[in-house]
Amino acid sequence: MSKTAYNIQLKGYVGGWDFDRSDVDAVLAENDGKQVNVLIDSLGGSLATGLSISSAFRNHGNVNVHFVGLNASAATIASLGAAHISIDTGGMYLVHKCSTAFFEWGSLNSDQFSTLIADCEKIKADLDKLDLNVAQLYAKKCRKPVADLLALMKVGGWLTAKEALDWGFVDEITDLEDEPAPRLTDALASAMANEGMPIPNIPLAETDRDGLFGKFLSAIASLFKPSTNPITTAMIKTYTFLSAILADKPLTVSNGTASVTVEQLDAIESALADKDKTVNEQKAALDAKEADIKAKETTIAELRAKLDAKPAASTTTVVEQSKPGEKSQPKTEAEAYCETVNSARKLFNLV
Repeated sequence: MSKTAYNIQLKGYVGGWDFDRSDVDAVLAENDGKQVNVLIDSLGGSLATGLSISSAFRNHGNVNVHFVGLNASAATIASLGAAHISIDTGGMYLVHKCSTAFFEWGSLNSDQFSTLIADCEKIKADLDKLDLNVAQLYAKKCRKPVADLLALMKVGGWLTAKEALDWGFVDEITDLEDEPAPRLTDALASAMANEGMPIPNIPLAETDRDGLFGKFLSAIASLFKPSTNPITTAMIKTYTFLSAILADKPLTVSNGTASVTVEQLDAIESALADKDKTVNEQKAALDAKEADIKAKETTIAELRAKLDAKPAASTTTVVEQSKPGEKSQPKTEAEAYCETVNSARKLFNLV
C-alpha cells in the first residue's frame, strides 16, 4: 500500500484542528460499501474522538488502518474499529493510562483542601473507569487478559513494530520504501513532554542533531540508561501471575535479566505464603471430610454385619381375629344368664 492509496490521512492531534469525527464520517459516507484505507501518524489527543472514530470504522466494516511514525494514546484507540491494522517497520506504538489537565493555584484552608481532595478522588475514580474501558478494548483486539493491558498501560513504554505485532495491537508489519523511519525533533519532543509522554529512543532529526536540544538529549543519555523501568512484552506474556503480584512494583528486565528489589521479594514471599496457607487449609478440610466419610462407612458396615448375622424372628402365637359383631373376651355369668332368659322368652313366644 503506497501513500497515494489512502482515502483518509489522520495526522496531528486527534479531535482538534487537524482532524475529528466529522472529517472521517464524510470520507466514509463517500465510500459507502467500499474499502477505505486510512493512514495514521498521530501522538493522540481526545479520547472521546478516538472512541468515536473507532466506532465509525467498525460501523463501516471495510477499513484498513496503517500506522507510520510515532503513534500513541487516542490514535491507537481510533484504529481498534478497523478490520485490518498494519504498521511500518520503523513505526512505534504507545499505550498509557488516561490523564486529564489539572491545575490549582492559590491559598487554601483545611476545609478547602478537604473539598479539593474530594474532587481529586472523584477525578481519579473517573480516570480508573476510563483506564479499565480502554484496557478492555485493547484486550479484545490483542486477545489477552485485561490485567496484562492495564499493567502495560501503567508502564506506558514505547513498543516497536515487532512488539506491537507480538502483543496483537497490529496484524501486519510492512516495509515500504516511501515510509522513512520516524525522527525526533525539538517540537515533537516538546509536545510529548507537555502531554507527559515518554520520549522514545529513536534517532534525532538532522536539523536538531547539533543544536542545543540534541546536545541536551545526548547529555541525558550519557547519565541514564534507556528504559529504566519497562515491563517487556515477554515478561507480561510469560509471567502473567508474577505480573499480577507485582502490579504496583513491576520488574525491571534488561537484556534477558531481571533485577529484583527487596520490596518485590517481600511481595512475592507474602503472596506465596498466602497461597501456601490457603492450600494447607483446603487440604486439612479435605482430610477431615475423608475421615468423616470413612467413619460413616465403618458404622454402616458394622450395622449391615449385625443384620446379616441375626435370623428372622419366628411366630409362635396365632391370634384369631374376631368376626364382626363377636366379642373376643369370654362372657360373664350375668351375660350368660341374660342370654339364657332371652332364648327362653323367644321359645315361649313361639309356643
